[in-house]
Amino acid sequence: MKLKKKYNLPLDKFINLSLYDEKLGYYMKRNPFGKKGDFVTSPNISRLFSEIIAIWILSFWQSLGSPKKFNLIELGGGNGEMMKILIESLKNFPFFFKACNFIIHEKSSRLIDIQKKKLIKENIKWIYKVKELKKKPCIFIANEFFDSLAIKQFVKRRNLWFEKFVNFENQKKPFFFEKKIDIKKIEKKINFKISQNQNFIEYSQLSLDYLKDISKIIKENNGGLLLIDYGYTEKRMKNTLQAVSKHKFANIFRNIGNIDITHNINFSLFKKLIKNIGGLKNNLTTQRKFLLKMGIKQRAEIISKNKSFLKKADIYYRLERLINENQMGNLFKVMFIKDKKNKFKLGF
Repeated sequence: MKLKKKYNLPLDKFINLSLYDEKLGYYMKRNPFGKKGDFVTSPNISRLFSEIIAIWILSFWQSLGSPKKFNLIELGGGNGEMMKILIESLKNFPFFFKACNFIIHEKSSRLIDIQKKKLIKENIKWIYKVKELKKKPCIFIANEFFDSLAIKQFVKRRNLWFEKFVNFENQKKPFFFEKKIDIKKIEKKINFKISQNQNFIEYSQLSLDYLKDISKIIKENNGGLLLIDYGYTEKRMKNTLQAVSKHKFANIFRNIGNIDITHNINFSLFKKLIKNIGGLKNNLTTQRKFLLKMGIKQRAEIISKNKSFLKKADIYYRLERLINENQMGNLFKVMFIKDKKNKFKLGF
């Protein structure tokens, strides 16, 4: 990875290089999804997941007054599986389908190619920036999107704050080090007292930028954001930086550009950031509670009728992975962000 003699990188810039560098970035050159990849997401575990999201989208659209033209945007389209099932499901509702502009926001040209092959027969627009969206009501869906955005980390020692950096001078032996910083300058930049009651800070500037841009769109044009990701709700921030390779945790500095770097979302921080933006409300629950309230078990019963024992067992095995408290059920959270005037809360 060429760094043009800039050997000391803040953590977020190192992550961006590792994941999104045009030539060497992890997401720019490979398909990380599925058994042969490095991880599996809910839409690839069971189509039930995307079918439930489709029902939620339809219901939310109706709560907005069934607008005759609106945008449905998936943030980070993965391998295209979720959008494929959403479209298959929503085609059963012609009024909705005619009104909907299907859009994927994706940064990776490699993943866009994969998505286009899977969605070759569908009328979908790809955008690089959410600011490109035309002024219509917008429903955003973000499944495991925010965890892929680069983070900064800061630690407090003896009332002084230090930022985590990566030294890259010897590219075979990179290492972390810390630089003293003025936390007040950081807080002024983000317009938020992020250090309050914290000894450790982990946050994504990119996440904050997305939340601001999406919130502005929602407030100006109506709509909402359904955010599904793994994370925690404690107010105290913690170090959740991790790397994943072949479905196992890996060393962040080993095989850079060929492993995923990720983190757990601090939903308490997201709630504070949304409140700070103003004009919005949010609901938060676990993936288990959301899917059960939306009727995923009933849907599993319907599709498993007249199936062989093995196919039934497979359907329920996949369902269990999504809702089991010790698997994805509690680790994954579902957050709904909307205009404060909107009272819709299906699934919450």
